Amino acid sequence: MKRVIYPGTFDPITNGHMDIIVRATHLFDEVIVAVAQSNEKGPMFSHAQRIAMAEAACARLPQVRVEGFSSLLVDYCAQKGSKIIIRGLRAVSDFEYELQMGYANASLDPEIETVYLMPSLENAFISSSVVRSILKHDASCAHLLPPEVNAMVESAIRCKG
Repeated sequence: MKRVIYPGTFDPITNGHMDIIVRATHLFDEVIVAVAQSNEKGPMFSHAQRIAMAEAACARLPQVRVEGFSSLLVDYCAQKGSKIIIRGLRAVSDFEYELQMGYANASLDPEIETVYLMPSLENAFISSSVVRSILKHDASCAHLLPPEVNAMVESAIRCKG
């Protein structure tokens, strides 16, 4: 069985992330969406909220599992019995960062392979940071988020406000 790890902060999970996840299900038997704790990034949503959003977005995909993690990614991969990491690439700027991370992971575990997928053209501009920026200006992100996630985001923002 080919298991792949799709790590990220997913703050929040977007249609762009879902594009990569759905396409990964066509290539791998199991996809683990690994939601990183990432306190150093200062996420807008808590780790528990981000996990719940990812679970809601992926609920209809039987070969996708969502888990939280706070360890080194290569250690998490070893714990899950996977040597494959999947990452999305939207632009050249993503490539530079992802290439460095891929090399860093390979330096820690030479058996780790990183597979890069490009999102479809309609989702290429979507990022969590774009969503967060829009949310900070009290505008709707419904067109950028899975419907289940949009409802959770709106609810979380109403509770804060």
